[in-house]
Amino acid sequence: MDVRTALCLICDEESSIRHYLSLIMQGAGVDAQEFADGSAMRHVISEKTVDLVVLDIPMDVSDPVATINALAQNGFKGAVQLISARGTAMMEQVRQVGERAGLRLLPPLKKPLAIATVQKIVKDLKIGLPPAVAARIRLDEALANHWIEFWHQPKIDLRRKRLAGVEAFPRVRHPQYGVLMPETFMPGAQSPEIAKLAEFAIVSAISTQQQFSTLGLHLPVSINVDAAILSALPVVDIVRSVCTDIDAWPGLVIDIPEVQIASDIGLAVALAQKFSAIKIKLAIDDVGRAHAKLAKAEAAPFAEYKLDAMFVANCADDKINTPICKNVIGLAKRFGGSVVGNGLAKAADSLALQSMGGQFGQGPLLGQPMSKERFASLLRQRGATEERSQSAA
Repeated sequence: MDVRTALCLICDEESSIRHYLSLIMQGAGVDAQEFADGSAMRHVISEKTVDLVVLDIPMDVSDPVATINALAQNGFKGAVQLISARGTAMMEQVRQVGERAGLRLLPPLKKPLAIATVQKIVKDLKIGLPPAVAARIRLDEALANHWIEFWHQPKIDLRRKRLAGVEAFPRVRHPQYGVLMPETFMPGAQSPEIAKLAEFAIVSAISTQQQFSTLGLHLPVSINVDAAILSALPVVDIVRSVCTDIDAWPGLVIDIPEVQIASDIGLAVALAQKFSAIKIKLAIDDVGRAHAKLAKAEAAPFAEYKLDAMFVANCADDKINTPICKNVIGLAKRFGGSVVGNGLAKAADSLALQSMGGQFGQGPLLGQPMSKERFASLLRQRGATEERSQSAA
């Protein structure tokens, strides 16, 4: 039996706010549609079952009041979250209109909204993904039963504010326990099944890219593979067996932990050179602890230097994290690589990383991992929103 996915409508004149809230909603398992004004959103209210409306309150409250009245006229049963950056007076005026109309209004919130605040709204309304279940299964069991799937997290160009790629993370969709995180099936896994998972990750990444290409997006996908596993896999054969047009393929980025690369830079360099012919690039994951050792290398042909989330946190002003981030960015520039900030959760850290020269970011601030279907749905909705905006212009 299919279960309907919850839907949230977001109305805010600021596109960055809409995109920010939409990504958080999508990551929490809630579909989201974005609108720059209430008139466009009001047409959707009567056409779809909506669980939550997030409504920005500008100085002129006539548009949100019209939306509130439209919700009431359509017998809206969901919740309404009022948000504003302009104080409480306007929100209170709209809230009173909503209360008189009998709508379910959540306590008003001032912008900017913290990620945890948005996630709590979803949790309290019980409209997102079900809570994680404490379970333990074996990786070989998950592979044998075809329970493995990959969820995708957006990688964002910090300067252009555009989608620049995605990273794939393994999940198990268990028939009894639902979606399970890696910590429930990776502990105790042996090399043979880890190698099978890595091969499946490569094949899945190519399939995902083919699906995204139908939406007009040619995105590189990143996956994580242990260096020893990667060196033993017939990667070239795997890629050529499923990718019919290498030239048109956007390529694959394989993340290897910094500790493994630092312990055998020669192996990593050899792998990078070997895979270049099939458009596979290597990235150094969780960079920060051993970057001084990497700096001594004569060559480091790595496409990305992915800063460890612990160093990205408070990188704007932390006495330890700030210089580490600057050193890694300098190292990446020296070898011709780009820098990705992992685990970005605060706008201040994103701005600081960009000012230092970091190009890309991933993390809760920019979007949580989500299923391929949900990610594709977000891309389609974003495309539809942009088309509406262009038509209106």
